[in-house]
Amino acid sequence: MIPPALSVWNYALLLPIKFVHYPPVKYFRTFAFISCFTFLLFCISCNSGTKPKTVTTTDSVIILLPKPVPLSESEKQRLSYNCRLWYDSVLKNTSFNGGILVAKNGNIIFEEYKGMKHPGLHDSINATTPMHIASVSKTFTAMAVLKLAEDGKLNITDLFSKYFPQFNYEGVTIKTLLNHRSGLPNYLYFMEDLGWDKSHYITNTDVLAYLVQRKSELKNIGTPDRKFSYCNTNYVLLALLIEKISGLSFSDYLSKTFFEPLRMRNTFVFSLADTASITHSYDWRGNKIEINFLDQAYGDKNLYSTPRDLLIWDRALTRHLLLKKETIEPAYTPYSNERPGIKNYGLGWRMNVYPTGKKIIFHNGWWHGSNAVFIRLLDDDATIIVLGNRYTRAIYKASHLANIFSHYFDFTTENNTESVSPDSVSTP
Repeated sequence: MIPPALSVWNYALLLPIKFVHYPPVKYFRTFAFISCFTFLLFCISCNSGTKPKTVTTTDSVIILLPKPVPLSESEKQRLSYNCRLWYDSVLKNTSFNGGILVAKNGNIIFEEYKGMKHPGLHDSINATTPMHIASVSKTFTAMAVLKLAEDGKLNITDLFSKYFPQFNYEGVTIKTLLNHRSGLPNYLYFMEDLGWDKSHYITNTDVLAYLVQRKSELKNIGTPDRKFSYCNTNYVLLALLIEKISGLSFSDYLSKTFFEPLRMRNTFVFSLADTASITHSYDWRGNKIEINFLDQAYGDKNLYSTPRDLLIWDRALTRHLLLKKETIEPAYTPYSNERPGIKNYGLGWRMNVYPTGKKIIFHNGWWHGSNAVFIRLLDDDATIIVLGNRYTRAIYKASHLANIFSHYFDFTTENNTESVSPDSVSTP
């Protein structure tokens, strides 16, 4: 047994002294065995701090998250009190139906669930209830693309047409799809405008086909990389790219690369087979909103998850367990600077960049009656997550919680709510 006070190398230097009285042959064999064992220990000790901890099972590799950094009891109570104060005064008494989770250093400091999966029934929403995360789905799509880039399967500066030769839009790169600077029109509108039969579900392949075959009929096609224009079409195409390069379905790639290794057991990509079991969405009055012809396209939306699973997602990204720091840092870089202001977009992430140098990395979502807020305060190692399946604008005020960690903005000037109407089908 190695004495605790000795390093591996120090102990190895003591070995010859320990065995000087042994017969030569016995000494040689023993020394050889101990030397090999010591070398193995040394290799393990060198690698343990530089690579993610993984456990290989018969089915997959499991990525182990680091333990949360402890908080003092006073800090924990302060943060929890302020979260409770905000929740009780802003969200609790609205039509909010869902879950909220706030964490610091990986520690959950506030968590609350309210309402029923189906209003009027006794099936309470809890920590394992998956809800539609709408455009927060884009964070998974973008990170999947960056993972393929890190693995050497693509370069984000590649033209999209390199992988889809029929794509007849010059200058559109993978990067301009990621940062919403492609100039493409939004399929949420043009498919219907071009006469799509709404009795049939639109697929990602259908979107690509309409872009290519009916280009002359499309309006509002912009010049690539001239300006920012938030567009769901970009992420529908990126999902196709992931499938083309990986050889897997979008769902299978995300499951194999992210969900299963991180044990995000309540996160999945929606398919029609899930229709009967999913947590449906409702308008602010509590009326169920049925799925429609737009609900089979994915990449831009159609992921279901929970606040706890999204916290796992945040921890894995923050600790660089999925992507190297040099791979993910560009995702947090603002690329649309042609207009002044704090709001910007990276690669799959919205951000507020304040004059003080403070930055909030986030993505909001809205689809049918589902709302989602996923806020990451990287400098403060804090996370704010709110998911709901009954529409209320109050969810987007969760950004105000950033100020309980440190001063980010003045409430009189901050307006971080979604700038779309309640009837809009788009996910900002």
